[in-house]
Amino acid sequence: MPEYLAPGVYVEETSFRAKSIEGVGTSTTAFVGPTRKGPYRVDEESREPPELLTSYGDFERIYGGFGDLSIGADVPRANYLAHAVRAYFNEGGSRLYVSRVVGSGATTAAVGVITTGTADEKASFVSRFPGACGNGQVTVREMVLPASATTMASSPAGTLLRTGPAEATVHHVKVNDEWHPAENLGAAAVDAGTLASANPRIVTLALIASDADGQELAGEGMGFDRTHPRWVGHVLATMPSRRSDQVLNMFAINVGGNVSAIALRNGLFAGATANAQGDLERSFALAGGTDGGEPAAADYALALGEIAALEDVSIVAAPGAAAYTEAQAINGALIAHAEARRAYRIAVLDTPHELTPGGARTVKSVIDSKYAALYYPWVVVSNPLARPGRDDIPREIALPPSGFICGIYARNDTQRGVYKAPANEVVRGALRFEIDVNFGQQEMLNPLGVNCLRFLTGRGYRVWGARLASSDPEWKYVSDRRYFNYLEASIDRGTQWAVFEPNGERLWANVRQTISDFLYNEWRNGALLGTSTEEAYFVRCDRSTMTQNDLDNGRLVCLIGVAIIKPAEFVIFRIGQKTADARA
Repeated sequence: MPEYLAPGVYVEETSFRAKSIEGVGTSTTAFVGPTRKGPYRVDEESREPPELLTSYGDFERIYGGFGDLSIGADVPRANYLAHAVRAYFNEGGSRLYVSRVVGSGATTAAVGVITTGTADEKASFVSRFPGACGNGQVTVREMVLPASATTMASSPAGTLLRTGPAEATVHHVKVNDEWHPAENLGAAAVDAGTLASANPRIVTLALIASDADGQELAGEGMGFDRTHPRWVGHVLATMPSRRSDQVLNMFAINVGGNVSAIALRNGLFAGATANAQGDLERSFALAGGTDGGEPAAADYALALGEIAALEDVSIVAAPGAAAYTEAQAINGALIAHAEARRAYRIAVLDTPHELTPGGARTVKSVIDSKYAALYYPWVVVSNPLARPGRDDIPREIALPPSGFICGIYARNDTQRGVYKAPANEVVRGALRFEIDVNFGQQEMLNPLGVNCLRFLTGRGYRVWGARLASSDPEWKYVSDRRYFNYLEASIDRGTQWAVFEPNGERLWANVRQTISDFLYNEWRNGALLGTSTEEAYFVRCDRSTMTQNDLDNGRLVCLIGVAIIKPAEFVIFRIGQKTADARA
C-alpha cells in the first residue's frame, strides 16, 4: 500500500483478472553431430550457445555442406547431419539449433606467411575450426591507389604509403599524423609535402579465402600495420569480437608481436606476380586439417551440454550417431539429456544402418524411456551430391530417419497440434525405405516400441507408428509425452509470478483461475477428452492439497488432472450379419 501524506486525488493501477499462461513452442529442434566446419564446444567452460537456423542455407554458411567426412579412416563417411538438416526443413521444420561434435585428434589447417625467425617474428594463415574443410586457399592482392595531399592528411593511422618508381619503391607508415620510413619507424619523420610530390600511392590489402567446399570469404581495404583501424590481424582475428564473424569467418591470420607492417607486406607478397590490373597477387594453400577420429559418447555429451540452457528446444536428435561404435552410449546420452529435470524434451532415436527387423528388436531391448522414441528403418533419398557423368558418386543415399521425423513433428504441430500423434504422415523426399517392413514384421516391432516407416500401396511412404520406447503402460504414445511436456513447460514458465507471493487464499484462488483458464482453452481446442470441463480437467489448490507443514516451509501445492486424448492406433469395425426382417 503506497503512503498518502498530502491531500489530493491518487490514481492507482490494479488488476481484477487472473494472470494468463501462454503455451510454449513445441517444434524447435536441436541436432548434435559432426559437420564439415563450424564452432563447437571445446570444454565444459564454454558458454556460447549455438545459432538458431531457419533454413538449410543458414546451416551451410556456418557448418558447411553435404561433403563427406574423413572420420577415423581413409574411407569417407556420409555427412549424415547435413542431410538430416535438409530433410528437417523439407519436412516442415522451421527452427533448428545445431551443436557440432568433434572427435579426438581433429586438427586445424594452416600455412606459413613468414616462416623464419622466432615465434614473435612469424605469421601464418590458419583455419579457425578443425576439420578437413579448412584445407582451402587464401588469395591476397595488393591494392594500390593514387594519393593526393588531402588524402594523405585524412588517411587513418597505420596507413602504408608507397612512393618512387616501381624499381625503387619506398614505403612509409603513418604514425601520430606523421610519415615514417616503414623499414625504420624510429627514423625522423618525412615531410608530407615532399611525399606528396613523389607520386604517392596508398597500399591496402584485399583477399579472398575459400574453404575446401568452395565457400568464400572476401575482404578489402585492410591495413598492414596493427594501428590501422582495419588491420588484417583484427579483421581476420582468431577470436573476432562480433558474433557474426565468430560463426562465419572460417580463416584467421596469426601475426607475431614483432612483425612490422613492411615485414608483413613483404611476407605476403614474396614471389607474387602481377594480375591483369597490375596488382600483386599471391595464393596460399592451407593444409593439415583433419576431421579426427570417430566421435565418442563423451563428445556427444559435451555437445548436448551446449543446448541444455536453450529453453525453447523441445526435440533433440543425433542423426547418424547410430553408425558409430558407441551408438548405444550416445543414445543413452540423448535420453539422459531429455530426462533432465525441467528439460521438457523428447529424444528421437535412430536404429543402425542396414538392420533387419530382428536387429531392430535387439536395439530396442536396451532402451526403455518415456522421454524417447525409436524409428526404423532408414530412408533412401536422391543424393544431392550426384552429378551427370560422375558414376563414382552414388545417385541415392540412405539416411537416418530422425531428421525426417523431427521435421514431421514440427509439421504436425503446426497443422494440427502437439496433442495429435505424429504418425500416418507422409515422408517427403523418400524414394523408398531401406527395408520394406511388412505387416507381420510390424506386429512384432510395434508392441515393443519400435516405430516403423512403411510403404502403403496407394498411400505412399508414411510414418506408421507413434509409440514411446517405454515399458510403462501409462506412457505409451509419443503424443502423450510431447503434450505433457507442453503442459508442464507452459505452466512452469507461466506461473513464475507466484514465487514469493503471500501464500494464502488469494494466491491460491489466483493460481487456480490462471491454470483453469489455460486448460479451458486446451479443451476448447480439442486437446482434452470430455464433453464438459469437469470431465476434461480439474485444478485444486487449497487446504486439501497443503498441510500446515507445507505452508510453514513455503510450499504451495497445486494438484492438476487432465484427460488427454489418446491416438486411435487400432481402428476396429465390427460387422455382422442381420436378417432382413430384424427389428431395431
